[in-house]
Amino acid sequence: MVAGTDIEAAPAERAPRSTVGAVGWMRANLFSSWSNTLLTLVGLFIAYEAVSSVIGWALIRATFTGEDGGACTHEGAGACWPYVTAKFAQFMYGRYPFEERWRVDLVYALALIGLVPLMIPSVPGKFWNAVYVFAIFPVIAFFLLVGGAFGLPHVDTSLWGGLLVTLVVATVGITASFPLGIVLALGRRSRMPIVRWVSVGFIEFVRGVPLITVLFMASVMLPLFLPPGVTFDKLLRALIGVALFAAAYLAETIRGGLQAIPRGQFEAADALGLSYSKKMGLIILPQALKLVVPGIVGTFIGLFKDTSLVLIIGLFDLLGIVQLNNTDSKWISPSTAMTGYMFAGFIFWMFCFGMSRYSQMIERRLAQGDRR
Repeated sequence: MVAGTDIEAAPAERAPRSTVGAVGWMRANLFSSWSNTLLTLVGLFIAYEAVSSVIGWALIRATFTGEDGGACTHEGAGACWPYVTAKFAQFMYGRYPFEERWRVDLVYALALIGLVPLMIPSVPGKFWNAVYVFAIFPVIAFFLLVGGAFGLPHVDTSLWGGLLVTLVVATVGITASFPLGIVLALGRRSRMPIVRWVSVGFIEFVRGVPLITVLFMASVMLPLFLPPGVTFDKLLRALIGVALFAAAYLAETIRGGLQAIPRGQFEAADALGLSYSKKMGLIILPQALKLVVPGIVGTFIGLFKDTSLVLIIGLFDLLGIVQLNNTDSKWISPSTAMTGYMFAGFIFWMFCFGMSRYSQMIERRLAQGDRR
């Protein structure tokens, strides 16, 4: 009852079920008008047809056992999964010697041991974890994969292939291109003309040509500029080309973040008497990188998918090794190639989707400070 009056407040009532929860969301977003309803029904029909076709081909009509492609040639046959089972080792390791593949497995295990706690924000000891991932692990992985020391037989990189090459190219490219992209972005905004011109020239030149051209230049033209008798491994040339290509795109993404920082932040840092390195490292770059996390991760995802282009210079990554095995006469069938491509596509999707979801988690975590 309201003080001084005889009027009683009406009891609170629940909102109609049709306006809250899942039903309310569907009414507001999917069936709010006749046009939205029509588009929703058309979309559901297309999705049903697509999903049912994929499930029918990949599971219901698929072949799961067999010794060769003949098991997958019957009428109406779907995916030929025995082909993937038989070729799985090559898809993962390429032509890496069978008796030495434990070294690749150990590298994968050591990478997970370092990456998992580094990616979980609540795990303590981030500094030493980062030291292990970025300083200790690369050295261990190099000696394990290449060999030639500590009693390990040497394995030439020409024998590497499959997912191993894909992960090596993507990991090295991402790790090397990120700091180089930051340097290029800062260089493009530098007040020193030579530094700015060099940075602008490099960025615009690399962004103006396709990655295939960069890989050809790294593989064919780079040795022409080396002294006689000096050569680089083909995989190393590809790593250099991919890292430089990704760095040019990252530089523009990071430069966009730097330009979004209010001028007052720069002036405040100068007023505190901070040096250029402290100003950028402690104040400007953390804010700029926070703003462009989606763009950075998008570049990394594109880089991961572009690793398949190393096939052009004779390196057999996951997609390349799948294409190579599609020509195996023992496994020729109408669905062999499609099954191999679907397997490779699923692996690529799994890694790219994982990077995308992790970046969204990082964005939400970084945005908590803005909501306070």
